[in-house]
Amino acid sequence: MTESEDSAVSSPSAGAGTPGNGTATRPSHYERIGGAESVKAAVGLFYDRVLADAELAPYFTAINMEEQRRHLVLMLTVVLGGPNNYAGRGLAEAHQPLDIPDEHYARVGAHLIDTLTELGVPADILDDVRATLVSVRDQVVSSGTSAGV
Repeated sequence: MTESEDSAVSSPSAGAGTPGNGTATRPSHYERIGGAESVKAAVGLFYDRVLADAELAPYFTAINMEEQRRHLVLMLTVVLGGPNNYAGRGLAEAHQPLDIPDEHYARVGAHLIDTLTELGVPADILDDVRATLVSVRDQVVSSGTSAGV
């Protein structure tokens, strides 16, 4: 992953403490929610919501959704402090050509937060996901002003 890709998907408070630095190692958000299987379940539910949203579904008509789900599992794993196996394009490279308005970005973010909430993800993790969504907004949204997430 390039430095710009890493900064695009990292969550500063998602990771665990560094072993060997004299501090106790905290479980990452990824570990706290149940690891790979929980992330896969969340991504499945998330895309079910997004594809059922008449305003968002058109973005995915020509997309291989199996590959898209796999891609988001890898990215969300990094955001939550799990293993970094993400090797895809950077957020701006992937999203800027789609001319995504702020309203649609906010809808996608709301679907993600609603999905994680429904799955019982703790509030502190939701806050960090929200912060990550805010921090990467300008890489995804083509125009408009921040509507929040």
